[in-house]
Amino acid sequence: MTLTAPAVLAATLLVALPTLPASASASATGSGSGSTFALIGDTPYGVEQVAGFPDLRADINDDPDVRLVLHAGDVKSGSERCDDALFTERQGLYDGFEDPFVLTPGDNEWTDCHRVAAGSYLPTERLARMREVFFPEPGRSTGGRELRVRTQASDAEHSAYVENVRFVRDRMVFATVHVVGSRNDLEPWSGLPGGDRPAERLAEFEAREAAALAWIDEAFDVAERRRAPGVLLLLQAEPVAGERGFARIRDRIVQHSSEFGRPVLLVHGDEHVFEEERAYAGVPNLTRLETFGDTADHWLRVRIEPRSSTVFSWEPVTVP
Repeated sequence: MTLTAPAVLAATLLVALPTLPASASASATGSGSGSTFALIGDTPYGVEQVAGFPDLRADINDDPDVRLVLHAGDVKSGSERCDDALFTERQGLYDGFEDPFVLTPGDNEWTDCHRVAAGSYLPTERLARMREVFFPEPGRSTGGRELRVRTQASDAEHSAYVENVRFVRDRMVFATVHVVGSRNDLEPWSGLPGGDRPAERLAEFEAREAAALAWIDEAFDVAERRRAPGVLLLLQAEPVAGERGFARIRDRIVQHSSEFGRPVLLVHGDEHVFEEERAYAGVPNLTRLETFGDTADHWLRVRIEPRSSTVFSWEPVTVP
């Protein structure tokens, strides 16, 4: 493996989160001695990246430190059709990871499937099918090694949201939260025969937003009870300011992060640019990390050191 050209200066020093001192005592799953995971997103897009994806997967599988793979959503490009066959093909690619594979949905695999190029599918129908293919066993990850997770589907009030999962690793609380691009599904489904279905679209948004807010609350409640050194939230889209579709979710993350006081890493994809933003939304202990996208040549190696003052660190990797 080689580091990306933009990361040459970072090769000698991993990027690390600033943090406030965490409580010394905590009880959670895992030894707390630290671990490494791979972070990808918005991949593979199109025929060329599908052909190159096995090399990316092999690079991650060959890393002796990686014990988990996180995907920040978008298993296909927006112009590829949202057909069952494509869903099955992409899940087959992900099943080749030797470690547990955890995915949060992206807009391209359901929200944007109304587009003519994507097949003019009803987004809610594709969402249901996407859940069947990519989350076949509630409470269990896919990939080569099984990871038991807590799924929001076990909550009667939000039983549809099998994709929202939570687990504890090295005393850190991980939670995936279904928040997508296309204004979090507030963009009209204009590609449908007969046009948009605003009532159905808004009902979907409101129910998923309520589930997301409840899941964020629960993740931080668990982190507080366990006195976790940090929290990682995995979304597909950045909850940008000034957008109705993200406003309540952004406010909730900011509120909890500020009250938590220890490192919170907000991980997402969607914009296809590796970047980091410290003191996100003005909260000193909240950092935004966007992974690479629209590529099968790059990924992020993320390290967790719960006993260190930095907790999270990461470095970009280029597939040889």
